[in-house]
Amino acid sequence: MTTGLPEAGKRRSPDATASHSVAWPIALGVAAVAAVQATRPRQWPKNLLVFAAPLAGASLGRAGGFGYALVAFAAFTAASAAVYLINDVMDAERDRLHPVKRLRPIASGRLPRPAAIVLAIAGLCTALLASLAIGEPRLAGIIGAYVTMSLLYSLGLKHVPGAELLVVALGFVLRALAGAVATHVPPSAWFLAVCSLGALMVAIGKRYTELTVLGTEAAAHRPVMRWYRPWLLRAGQRVAMSIMLVAYVLWALAEPQAWMRGWHLASALALAAALLRFDRLTSLSDGRPVEDLIARDPTMICCELAWLTMFTIGL
Repeated sequence: MTTGLPEAGKRRSPDATASHSVAWPIALGVAAVAAVQATRPRQWPKNLLVFAAPLAGASLGRAGGFGYALVAFAAFTAASAAVYLINDVMDAERDRLHPVKRLRPIASGRLPRPAAIVLAIAGLCTALLASLAIGEPRLAGIIGAYVTMSLLYSLGLKHVPGAELLVVALGFVLRALAGAVATHVPPSAWFLAVCSLGALMVAIGKRYTELTVLGTEAAAHRPVMRWYRPWLLRAGQRVAMSIMLVAYVLWALAEPQAWMRGWHLASALALAAALLRFDRLTSLSDGRPVEDLIARDPTMICCELAWLTMFTIGL
């Protein structure tokens, strides 16, 4: 004769069922937060560069230009989020050895790799559809170039000294070009020079702070760092900053109207103050990300607002 547990005993207890019903929404919420964090919302403001060409040209270009610029912003935000996800999937093992990057959602395991890949594909599809929705294939081409360049960076270019800095800087320039093609506002050569040099300056500053903060451990987290020296990065940052300021002044001098020319030349003083403040902050090397130096330092913010005010009045 065989005996078994009563049927009721095989069922999940009411407490267990209630606990399970409460646990899965919490787990879903945690996964959703991890997914958003993995797309690096703090980096999204970089994509505001799509508004740079219309702003510098004092024109929204074609009818509804602001709306087209917003679409370009959304498309680049989706594409860059996809790139960050792919990059973090590929670098998960190395990130786990980094004192800060180990807390990223993918490296920490809060966001599974398969889920990250699905999100990346969704981001790329969103960017493509947004480009096609406004009937601007050139925008899709620029975003495609950005994604391709970013993937090449993740696959090997990030280990090539100098070239990896140019790739990072080119990502900013492509954002500015995306806004130009979306709104049909042709960018000037001086405008592109200022964007390129400013992006290069920020990229070099980022490497300088990483090298001075991590010291001999920097190469373990980013192998290309073994080829850099603090004095060389410092010099490169200041050269890029100086040439950028000269390019900005030449752009201001090229303005056809005296009002615009005067205010834009005046705004060069505020820009110079902001650049000098950035130089000072990177020299402190207190471990803060470069993005925080630009967006969270009170003095830096005041300089940026002063520049933006004078620049806008000039328009």
